[in-house]
Amino acid sequence: MEDIFVGRIMSASLHTVTSDTLVEETAQLMLDNGIGSAVVVDDDNRLEGILTNTDFVRIVAERKPKDQTPVSEYMTEDVVTVTAQDSIRDAADAMVEHGFHHLPVVDEEEGVIGMVTTTDLAAYLSREETPSPE
Repeated sequence: MEDIFVGRIMSASLHTVTSDTLVEETAQLMLDNGIGSAVVVDDDNRLEGILTNTDFVRIVAERKPKDQTPVSEYMTEDVVTVTAQDSIRDAADAMVEHGFHHLPVVDEEEGVIGMVTTTDLAAYLSREETPSPE
C-alpha cells in the first residue's frame, strides 16, 4: 500500500460551499448528492474548513440552529489534509488517528482538488487486495 498515492483513489468531483452559505443549503446539498461532507472554500478555491455529518449531529444536539445560519458558524477550520502525492497509508493513518472519514486533498497551486474517504480506501482494498484465507 505504501506506493499507492492519494491522487489515484481520491474523489475529484467535489461539492464545495463558501463560509457564508447557509447551513440549511449545505445540508440539502449533502442530502441531494449522498455525501458526508462539504468542503468550505474561498473565492480562490483555498480550503477554509469542512462541514461533515458529524458536525450536523453536533449542531442539532447542542445548538438547535435557527434559519439563515451561515456555515462559518459551525465548520471545522483546523482541517487535516493530504496531497495527491501522499501515500494512501499516510491518509489512512491520519483518518484512524483523528477518527475522520473524510480528508480533503489539496494542492499548493490549485487549492482543493479532491477528497479521499474511508469508502475510497475500502473500495481500493476490495479491488486490489486478495482476500485473506478463511
